[in-house]
Amino acid sequence: MALQERGIKSRNLILRAAAEVFDERGYDSASTTEILERSGLTRGALYHHFPSKEAIAVALLTLHGEALTVSAQPVKVQAVIDHTFDFAFGLQRDPVLRACVRLAVEQTTFRSHAFTPYQQSRAAVLALLGQAQQQGELLPGLDLPEAADMIIGTFTGIQVMSQVQTGREDLPERVGMMWRFLLPGFVNPGMIGRLRLTPAPRSAEAAGAARETVQV
Repeated sequence: MALQERGIKSRNLILRAAAEVFDERGYDSASTTEILERSGLTRGALYHHFPSKEAIAVALLTLHGEALTVSAQPVKVQAVIDHTFDFAFGLQRDPVLRACVRLAVEQTTFRSHAFTPYQQSRAAVLALLGQAQQQGELLPGLDLPEAADMIIGTFTGIQVMSQVQTGREDLPERVGMMWRFLLPGFVNPGMIGRLRLTPAPRSAEAAGAARETVQV
């Protein structure tokens, strides 16, 4: 048991160190030497868990997919909104999520068939929109895949702008602005006044704290 625990700990140290390096440098500029320096482990320990830098990147993407959760809100459009706020706070606090996003959006030599964070979120948003449609929350005849693509695409754009201009400091505020513009295009008008376009009371603190509990 102690040996297994040490193995889990060393794997998590490698993933955390790799996430920081990928986030700061990008995939192509990252080196296993720097990852090892940050983790404090030996090259033998790294290759015991991961045969290559690409394998580490794939593991990070998989880890994020397993940790993805959505709000249990009864109003499903609100659950979609809360998901984007949680993603925003995650980008501010979590190097693993930031690394996954950078792996997803940059043109690099890394080519993985694993779901990227945006593909994972699109699937979650699409499922929630389907439930929202069944509950009468959306405009009649709405194309759900198009709506999901617009939400994820718009979020992607504003998070890049926020990263460039403020280091993502103002990302939650930009998310609220995004929803003020998007909601009239797909939500039943009677629903809009019932929706909260600010983070849930728990989000600012709990979203970041929850991501810290992920084993990396």
